[in-house]
Amino acid sequence: MTQSKAKDTQSHEEKWRQSLEEAKVAEEQFFMTQSGTETEPLGLPGQIEGLDYERDLGYPGQFPYTRGIHASMYRGRLWTMRQFSGFGTAADTNKRYKFLLDHGQTGLSVAFDYPTLMGYDSDHQRSCGEVGRCGVAISSLKDMQTLFDGIPLDKVSTSMTINGPAAILFAFYIAAAEKQGVSPKKLRGTLQNDILKEYIAQKSWLVKPEPSMRIITDILGYATESVPQWNTISISGYHIREAGSTALQELAFTLADGLAYVKAGIEAGIDVDAFAPRLSFFFDSHMDLFEEVAKMRAARRIWAREMRETFSARNPRSWMLRFHTQTAGVSLTAQQPWNNVVRTAYEALAGVLGGTQSLHTNSMDETYALPTEAAVKLALRTQQILACETGVPNTIDPLAGSYFVENLTNEMEKGCYEYFDRIEKLGGVIPAIEKGFFQREIAAAAFRYQKEIEAKKRIIVGLNDYLEDEEEDIPILKIDPHVDAEQSENMKELRASRDDKAVENALKALTAACNDGTNLMPKILDAARAYATLGEIADVFRQEFGAYREPPSF
Repeated sequence: MTQSKAKDTQSHEEKWRQSLEEAKVAEEQFFMTQSGTETEPLGLPGQIEGLDYERDLGYPGQFPYTRGIHASMYRGRLWTMRQFSGFGTAADTNKRYKFLLDHGQTGLSVAFDYPTLMGYDSDHQRSCGEVGRCGVAISSLKDMQTLFDGIPLDKVSTSMTINGPAAILFAFYIAAAEKQGVSPKKLRGTLQNDILKEYIAQKSWLVKPEPSMRIITDILGYATESVPQWNTISISGYHIREAGSTALQELAFTLADGLAYVKAGIEAGIDVDAFAPRLSFFFDSHMDLFEEVAKMRAARRIWAREMRETFSARNPRSWMLRFHTQTAGVSLTAQQPWNNVVRTAYEALAGVLGGTQSLHTNSMDETYALPTEAAVKLALRTQQILACETGVPNTIDPLAGSYFVENLTNEMEKGCYEYFDRIEKLGGVIPAIEKGFFQREIAAAAFRYQKEIEAKKRIIVGLNDYLEDEEEDIPILKIDPHVDAEQSENMKELRASRDDKAVENALKALTAACNDGTNLMPKILDAARAYATLGEIADVFRQEFGAYREPPSF
């Protein structure tokens, strides 16, 4: 740009700013992102001075992957439509999976009930009243076999949202595949297995942080050799966001957890390029569309740089941040529930504009219960309409080059590194967890957001404005109250039919491995094959490693 043109541009900008100051702005207008950053009224070139295209953006499929991890992105292959599902018994959920596959779903995603998430059998006293309520009840290899009955595990990709007992459910899945005659080397899917996020947000753990990290590195080592197509950790920002964090906190805390896993794997003696390509991520897509897109673009750039420059990964696949996206459950309202269809559609759009590899769209009735078949089909159709009718997948990273989006991406990256510095000063992720750092940051963010809603600075349609006097009744899914009894009977039959001596020997071998440093996965798999239950295997961990009690943070 010539000097005269630069002066002319400056003159035009000054005139616009003067006009902006003179313009009336409604007092109730609130120009803040959900992360609490004031948004600029206009994107301008000066906001991205110093942006180097080759260094900071590049091309899709090339370092630093800001614009996507594949050269053709959705022009070559659409994202995987992976609806999260599970309820009642394994037989109940098996029927739902077949329904979803028949209606165009391209991957399965297992939601487990809370007893399973906490490592308790369905007939444990702590499970009473919770069996099959918020997900499917899986207490043994027998349940896992029923869950995937008639679904060939060498043909379908499966994601399992399980953390504390992840190694045990993974073993059940591998053993169920063996029963189908499928080799572990043919299995494709993802294990969430993100225990650090559990201490930060979701709170479903089995044992203390240090032995939990040992279990995770054992899974990394075993799967790298024996289940090479499996994603061993899905580092999850979703639950951090659902707990009340901002988009920036979700980005920073999730990547910090991911880098901690990489460090732990290297310290365990595993070559970074042997396991890093099988790490994946899981992000929330909330209502602030541009901030969500910027978050996802910044995540790819930061991860690529850290893996190449900090951890000296040589394989370009180790630099690629691959991620699944789920629309924001906490954005859904019980008031005027049909509005949730619209919210989910916009959030799905943000995920696709951000370059996600797979997507779950929430159902409009999930503030009341697990979704009905009609609601979950509508959620799936939302993805299909986005893919087939909007034209959005046709152009790769279509928001790139926007002054506003590039500046927001840079600001997300800057804020992320500021959080990295704070975490490092506390001694790393685990010491920061034990000091309550993450918990306090999330609580403060959630409190601020709630105050904004209560003050009507932030409008939620149907919740604090545009209200209606009458509530609308919608059909909801009701879990059969006999699920508890049915699962208890299944457990009784299992224990009566299995070889108790084989179970005892397998659990003794697992106990010994906990103490002698042997990789735990082969021993867990042996226990699974013997039909040891989830609770029996988890109790070995609790006994040998010690249960964890979270320190007070406030």
